[in-house]
Amino acid sequence: MSPAPFPSFALSLSDALDAAVTAAHCAAGVLQSYARNRGQLVIDHKARNDLVSQADREAESAILEVLRERTPEFGIVAEESGGSESGPASWYIDPLDGTTNFLHGLPHYAVSIALVAKAGTVLPPGEVLSEDTPVVAVVYDPSREELFTGVLGGGAWLNGHRVRVSRPAGFADTLLATGFPFRDFSFAEEYMPMFLHAMESTRGVRRFGSAVLDLAWTACGRYDGYWEMGLAPWDVAAGVLLVREAGGVASDLRGSQPWPRGGNVVAGSRMVAGEMLARFAPHLAGG
Repeated sequence: MSPAPFPSFALSLSDALDAAVTAAHCAAGVLQSYARNRGQLVIDHKARNDLVSQADREAESAILEVLRERTPEFGIVAEESGGSESGPASWYIDPLDGTTNFLHGLPHYAVSIALVAKAGTVLPPGEVLSEDTPVVAVVYDPSREELFTGVLGGGAWLNGHRVRVSRPAGFADTLLATGFPFRDFSFAEEYMPMFLHAMESTRGVRRFGSAVLDLAWTACGRYDGYWEMGLAPWDVAAGVLLVREAGGVASDLRGSQPWPRGGNVVAGSRMVAGEMLARFAPHLAGG
């Protein structure tokens, strides 16, 4: 049975994208103002190796102010202030993906904003979504002034130029990205054999510390593929759409969710993602 649509609501992806771009620039302004005065930041520990600063919180507040004014009909799920899904679609917000990099002065971090529409939502020109789906993505890297954007069916873009995933000749020719367990180590016994296999089977593996930039860089072909475990939904929502709209695959590593909101993600071209899934499956619990 098809999901029931939201008949009274027409989801405008272009308006949502414009609001998200404005919000991302506002957040980036906050972050860059603090980047020059990192020593004065108040830093808290949410959990082991899970840091939050006033830069995260103020950047998120700047995003929320814009989105609540421009798109009050959408729910909000934000890393620092929480929230909940509601209505036909909800924003997933990470105001500073790469907080540890930011706090150590490493210029590799980004603002991530995604709109995830519920199953049953009607999109122009009348398509009804069969499952929950990211439909708008904005990832802004203020250090490089790189703005990645995407809308469902409209492609993935970097500073106004369309991007596509890479097409390596074979798995041995790939450069992969990943993220090590840093907060939740419960899946380390699954992850480490995957890392060893990737290290021995490819040109190399990189770990730069920002999941959303790993996905954005996979979308534009800088990386050939990416996988990680134990992330949060706001870490992956925007990047998943970018990779998909760049002609690639971005899916749940365990194959159980329509988009990897559980934080176990694999992404790349159809060939590369397929190879990673096949090679990593034996190392997953129950694999």
